[in-house]
Amino acid sequence: MSPAARTSLTATTLPLPGAQLRYRADWLPVAAADALFAALASSIPWERHRLRLFGREIDAPRLSCWIGDPGAAYTYSRVRFEPRPWPPALATLRARLEIACAARFNSVLANLYRDGRDSMGWHSDDEPELGAEPLIASISLGGARRFRLRARDGGAGVELELAHGSLLLMAGATQRLYRHDLPKTRAAVAPRINLTFRHVHGVRESARWASVAQG
Repeated sequence: MSPAARTSLTATTLPLPGAQLRYRADWLPVAAADALFAALASSIPWERHRLRLFGREIDAPRLSCWIGDPGAAYTYSRVRFEPRPWPPALATLRARLEIACAARFNSVLANLYRDGRDSMGWHSDDEPELGAEPLIASISLGGARRFRLRARDGGAGVELELAHGSLLLMAGATQRLYRHDLPKTRAAVAPRINLTFRHVHGVRESARWASVAQG
């Protein structure tokens, strides 16, 4: 196995009632994270998604790309996104991440935050096609940004800085009980790529899983 990603997941558990959160700041070594950022920045077909909020369409405050297996369409903010094919660098990363997490991922939302003005407001990844208790594996590349979670009922919350090459796992009831955001900042920050791997249910699985099952 290449040292480009850890295949074990010795991670810090974040104490948030009812949530399942684990964080490892150095899951990708710095050199591997640097190379992956450069490869994805140039190979992903970045676009500005249009979102529907409060009855009107607005531009998302970041650049994005929905990537996945055939049939892994995803709907959020009342907009349906069809998956683009996996770039080689992301396909390789997916395989290593699945080993580390002992899970299967058939899609990833790639986001590019160009500077501190790009952000994402409070939300949960709780769309029906993700299931009742989705596992979201979030990899951060580039400039470190502040990430916040807060309880839907106004209770407990947590804040951390997502480092270059880090991996944050959100599982269990996290999406049902909590919202998260990535706030704007006036500080000078480098561009950041965020990759949130997930499994969309109710779609045709890719041929690779059929071949694995057949041995």
